[in-house]
Amino acid sequence: MQNFTYHAPTKVIFGKDTAELAGEEIKKCGTGRVLIVYGSERVVDSGLLGKIEGSLDKAGITYEAFGGVKANPTLAHAEEGVKRAIDLEANMILAVGGGSVIDTAKGIAHGAANPDNDLWDIWTKKVPLERSLKVAAILTIPAAGSEMSDSAVLTNEAVGKKLGINTEFNRCVFTIMDPTMADSLPDWQLKNGIVDIMMHTLERYFIPDIKCDLTDTIAEGVIRTVRDNGRLALADRSDYDAMAEIWWASSISHNNLTELGRGKDFSVHKVGMALSAKYDYTHGATLSAVWASWARYLYKDALGRFARYARNVWGIDTADDEKAAVLGINATESFFREIGMPVSLKELGLTDPSDEEIHALAMHATMDGNVKLSRIRPLMVEDIEKIYRAAL
Repeated sequence: MQNFTYHAPTKVIFGKDTAELAGEEIKKCGTGRVLIVYGSERVVDSGLLGKIEGSLDKAGITYEAFGGVKANPTLAHAEEGVKRAIDLEANMILAVGGGSVIDTAKGIAHGAANPDNDLWDIWTKKVPLERSLKVAAILTIPAAGSEMSDSAVLTNEAVGKKLGINTEFNRCVFTIMDPTMADSLPDWQLKNGIVDIMMHTLERYFIPDIKCDLTDTIAEGVIRTVRDNGRLALADRSDYDAMAEIWWASSISHNNLTELGRGKDFSVHKVGMALSAKYDYTHGATLSAVWASWARYLYKDALGRFARYARNVWGIDTADDEKAAVLGINATESFFREIGMPVSLKELGLTDPSDEEIHALAMHATMDGNVKLSRIRPLMVEDIEKIYRAAL
């Protein structure tokens, strides 16, 4: 087991009708001017935004609402939010939504706290991030885990790049989670959320030659929980207990707990992010479309890990490690297909890409060839091109 430092400072307020506690929690943070960031009008039409605003009014909090965040959140929209936060003299950004909204809120917080610096320069680390505004979240979609993570992702459409930034300033001071908010969530978003939660865990799992039994057991439990309760929730959206399990797994999968003593990889995310940056595909769908091809390309180099995964997550009963590994990959792919997620680039919507397009995607995934992906073994541009082609 490797050395690690674990710090997960986000206060979690979980359960039914907890959104009404927003004003009280913000007041405890010592802040009084809040920019509320949200995405679709579903937040308004459902009455959730009004309920939150009423809570802030009761607590004497000054606020302004800023909507319009879309999937694959953009730098330009975050920059617009920075201006709104500065004009409001906000000292907290409250995200009401899923990962895209929370990541946008984090970007706004960083930009508003550093008005003399370009947000993309902060994002690409040309300028060090030394301060930020407080961020809190009211989660409406279980998926990205951004509500407890130290990460955020934005797409710079002007240069065609989708990049993440990891910093302790990305940690929400609190997050409110009410699983009943997903009752009206479209199936497509829930399915993508299920994949994203699984992938956040898998990206930390397939790192060989490091013994971390407790961390592995937690990770395996998260994947089984999301798989089993995902099936239940998709069959019956009123199943509160199933939905609650998915919501909590969303946070556990990405608050660093499932990487302790092992670390993380996130090479599949980089392969998928290149696709969503260029073609605006939904994030979770890009991951399900390429994961099996990535796994088949590398499993022999981490045979023990893949075999353990197959046995402990999918109940594969064979003493042959290679056979178990292959069956575990197949089972994962079959599950994605079962819930209606794409398992190839063709199913994702990408048909007959040119060699130039494949190369451009691989260059994006590897930061123009400057980053070797995967901790199983280094993957260079030509390796990523083969994975994309296999995924077709």
